[in-house]
Order: sequence, then C-alpha cells, then structure tokens
Amino acid sequence: MGVEHVLIPDFGGVQQITVVEIFVSPGTTVKEDDSLLTLESEKAVMDLPSPFSGVVEEVLVEEDEVVKSGRAVVAIRVAGNGTAEGENEKEKSADKVTTADPVPEKTMADESGESGRGQGTGGAAGLPATGEAGGESVAKRGVHATPSVRALARRKGVELDQVHGTGPGGRIVKEDVLQAVAGEGGAAENKRQRPPRFIDEFAGFGEVEEVALSRIQKIGGSRLEKSWTEIPHVTHFEEADVTDLEKFRQQQNESLSGENVRLSLLAFVIKAVAASLKQFPLFNSSLLPESDKIVLKRYWNIGIAVDTPDGLVVPVIKRVDTRGIYEIAEELIRVSGGAREQKLAINDMQGATFTISSLGGIGGTGFTPIISMPQVAILGISRTYMKPVWDGQRFVPRRMLPFSVSYDHRVIDGAEAARFCISIKMNVEDLKRTLL
Repeated sequence: MGVEHVLIPDFGGVQQITVVEIFVSPGTTVKEDDSLLTLESEKAVMDLPSPFSGVVEEVLVEEDEVVKSGRAVVAIRVAGNGTAEGENEKEKSADKVTTADPVPEKTMADESGESGRGQGTGGAAGLPATGEAGGESVAKRGVHATPSVRALARRKGVELDQVHGTGPGGRIVKEDVLQAVAGEGGAAENKRQRPPRFIDEFAGFGEVEEVALSRIQKIGGSRLEKSWTEIPHVTHFEEADVTDLEKFRQQQNESLSGENVRLSLLAFVIKAVAASLKQFPLFNSSLLPESDKIVLKRYWNIGIAVDTPDGLVVPVIKRVDTRGIYEIAEELIRVSGGAREQKLAINDMQGATFTISSLGGIGGTGFTPIISMPQVAILGISRTYMKPVWDGQRFVPRRMLPFSVSYDHRVIDGAEAARFCISIKMNVEDLKRTLL
C-alpha cells in the first residue's frame, strides 16, 4: 500500500481557494469519490472527491485556510494494489501525488438570493457510512472541528457530537474537548456557557421541530450577510412593455419548431442589459475600498441565477456583447442544463461582471435582489402581466415586464440608477435596438 497526496486542482486561474469544511481526519476510511473537503472559490462552492479508496494518513490543511492550486491537502494510504495496475513494490511503497477534480456543487446566492422556481436550500451529496475499527466514517461529520481537535477527541475518548462548541460559529475547539474530559464539573461549566435556547421558548406555544441548516445555507448565509451589511443597497423599480417582443419571440419559436434552441424572454433581456452596461459602465465595475478606486471592466459577462434541486447556481455567459440572440439562447440552455445536472466546469461559474436573477417562473411584481460582491449591481426580473395602457385615445392591453435593480450607493447615485433602468426598458422594448 502506498501513500497518495491529493492536490488542489487548477481552478482556471483563480489564485486563492478557501478550505470551508473538512470531512475526514487521520484514520478515516474513504472510498473513491467520497468527499474529502469543501472548497470555495469566488462564488463557487465545490466538494473535492477522493480519487481512490483507502485510509486517510494525514490532513495537511485546516478549515478557513486559504490555499492555492497544486497544494497537497490530504495524504491517503491507498488500499489494495495502489492506483496503477502493474506497479512494482517499490512504486507501491513510494509517496505519490494525485490531483483530484472538484465537483461543482453550487454558488452562493450572496450573488442574488432568488431565481427560477425560488432559492433552493441546497444539501450535501449522499456519502457512504463506511469505516473500519478505530477509523471515523466519512458520513459521521455533523460537528465543526479541525482535524487536530478531532484527533484529540479520539485520543481522549470524547464524542464530539456531545460537546458544545464555544469557538466561532459554534466550532469545537481544543478547550471544549479538554473541558469535556474533566467530567461532570467540566460538563456543567460547558453547559453554563451555552447561549439561551430560543427553541425552548418557542416550544412553550406548540409543537416545533429543529432542523439543521444545510452546508450551503451556512456558507451562503454568511456571505449574504456580508454583502447586505457592507454594501449600502438601494433598489430602483421599473417595468418594460414587452407586448411586441413577446409576439416576435413566439413567431420565431414557431419557425424553430423541431430545433434544439428556443428563444426565451430572458435571452432578450440579457442582450438588452449588455447594451445598457456599455452605456453605463459604472454598473459593470467593482469598488476597491482599500484604495478608493473603481475598476471599470471592459468585458461584459452576465451571471444567471439558476434554481436547481441542490441549491442556487450562478453560471456565467461570457462576452454577451459579441453574441447574437440565438447564440445567447443556446448558451443559456447549455449552462442552465449543466447547472441542474451538476455538469458545469469551474470556468462556467467564474468572471461575472453583473448578475440577473429571475423569478418570472414563479410570480411577484418586484423584489430586492442582494448584490453579489464584488459586483456593484444586480437585476431582478419578475413575472410579466397584462396592464391597461392609455395610447392617447383609449386603454389597450399591454404585457408588462416588472424588473428591479439593486445597486451599491457608494458607487452609483439614484439619478444614474434611474437612467440605467430607463436604458434597459428602452432596449427591451425596441427590437431593433436589442438585436443590433
């Protein structure tokens, strides 16, 4: 049996990746494709799977540590004959290095918070509850503690799920384990440190159920809070008349009968937004607070919030300003399908300069989407509806598209936001302007 080192793979040029959660510790038995740890890059969160079966020899990183591509993170003693058939004994006993391909899981809706059928709660992929005597199963990981703390708990015979963590975010630290070892006195002291349990108060009025947040909710929640508290959000509401656009779209789709591509209203909105972003470059920028400067981006990549059974994913359509409406529609179908089937590449979820969140498939007349840092604005689309509009002689029925733009008030003022929304409205309503 040889020892393999699993490396952080290439993330398409991203230099800093954060280790969000570690699922294994020395002695853990893993199978091929079991998740070793969760990585976070920009808005993407992904599990790093084990490339082979074996027993974890050493964990070389800690939670919240920032790492780079190529860094060794886990050493695994490979079961059986190693990773390559026909290796000689010398090769089997030597240390080897393997790069694991991460499995894109979902992106935080710090990016937007809403999409499609509504925001999903996300969830961890099913993991086998395998394990040998003396080893910790991958599935047994419902506590937050670093590998060193887990190892200490094993040596002291402490069950971590019985220990109350006093570290940041409820994480179990070394002192918590030592306090638990101290016996009843330590347990009593530990209990006294517990914050008030609001669920006990709620239970006084009726039946309640305590449900743990999913991993993506915990990760995404902190980033949503960061975005909401650090960015002074203002939301501007507007609506566009899409009556003529909808007639044109339906005619085009009828002519495309039998083809794989279908023109959605969102495809036209993406094209319209690209034109408005060119006209109002502040909305396609990022703020550098440390230098009091703004970075104006000369490329236009639109993130599209997609609701999936596993949570919210925000794939990116690149260079929308250079794409025709049919090409945008095809790319929208590709990335949306890839998001739902978990087949997106890392590059598909990076580089967005502006995000669109659509609740058109559900309903509502308006909402306030949360800006995706480091972007400075986000567009929210609601469901179209019929409205009587005065044409100068009589009221006529028109189909209206409500939309809203949340923007960073440190970068963008209200007048500029109003002009930007009017630009989107005009581009959506004017077919020639949109298509050209």
